[in-house]
Amino acid sequence: MSTIQWTEADADHSAQWHSESAAPMPTRVVVIDDRMRADIAYRLACEGTALLWRGDFHNARQLLQALCRRIDRKPVPTGAGPAESFRLYRRARGHRARVLGRLIVQLERDHSLALRRAPDVRQACTEAYGASPEPMVVAYTELLGAIGAHEWRENGVLVPALGVRIHPHYGVFSPVRGEYVDLVATAPMPVEHRTAFDLGTGTGVLAAVLARRGVDHIVATDINPRALDCARDNIDRLALTGRVEMRGPALYPDGRAHLVVCNPPWLPIRPTSAVEQGVYDQDSTMLRAFLTGLPDHLEPGGEGWLILSDLAERLELRTRAELLAAIDAAGLRVVDRIDTTPRHSRPKDTSDPLHAARAMEVTSLWRLVP
Repeated sequence: MSTIQWTEADADHSAQWHSESAAPMPTRVVVIDDRMRADIAYRLACEGTALLWRGDFHNARQLLQALCRRIDRKPVPTGAGPAESFRLYRRARGHRARVLGRLIVQLERDHSLALRRAPDVRQACTEAYGASPEPMVVAYTELLGAIGAHEWRENGVLVPALGVRIHPHYGVFSPVRGEYVDLVATAPMPVEHRTAFDLGTGTGVLAAVLARRGVDHIVATDINPRALDCARDNIDRLALTGRVEMRGPALYPDGRAHLVVCNPPWLPIRPTSAVEQGVYDQDSTMLRAFLTGLPDHLEPGGEGWLILSDLAERLELRTRAELLAAIDAAGLRVVDRIDTTPRHSRPKDTSDPLHAARAMEVTSLWRLVP
């Protein structure tokens, strides 16, 4: 971690700078409180100045909302085509994150927050960051994310295909889009399905679905240590520890299985944060690794299930021909494709700059064999 420094009450102060999105440490810090006007705060944040909040916790949220309104006054421009529109959308979202991320707060050594009316954030921050020997400075938006992740972890997300709640951890993509889970829950199983690999397990939700469908032994992998801890926690909650084994950080485990399931990130774009790794996969790296490694990890008569949205195709970030060529180059063929449409609210949001693509999105389960 880097050390951020500032002057307050004619004294020099410092703390560790932490950013889950790898945002650079601010070089200029101004201490502010409830007296700060939103217009001035917005100007300073746009200029790159970090605003260290010392006022009321809930008033910081009000200031954040005021900054959002000022950012939203300038609509996201529309490009000449889907790919250009997506590039402009990502650039606008990046600008928004940078400006909002300049409102910062200080966490004490025990992760407590010394602000008026501040909630007890120690547990949420410990889950997100682990123990810290020194005070930390983080973006207020990141702190709100840690608080929200703690609430999701406590309450869980109902997964109808399982009839139970899955508890996502901080930095692990939550299974809120149930259509991909339903595809795995209903697709025809291979005749022999005693063993399975769940690659990129995340919360472990698909491994749990496979266990419920009668697979005797599942090996779940992930490259993210947080995801492995999260999946292990959920598998323990569901009393499936004897049937689901965690391995990693890696994509493929050693050995072969009758069924190999992979739900890679759907868009071939570089992620900018830990959570984005569940959505963005630069240059389709994980997708290609799954395809090329599949023939060597299938038992005779086995299948690989690729769960993939066509949103990348709708946004002209990858073509269907490129996907089929990658499947063919890996020595695989498609024996079936099962399609479904999203059930979440975003395809119906006409104010979304990407509405046209989202409204036509289809998620598919591709059944692949050598």
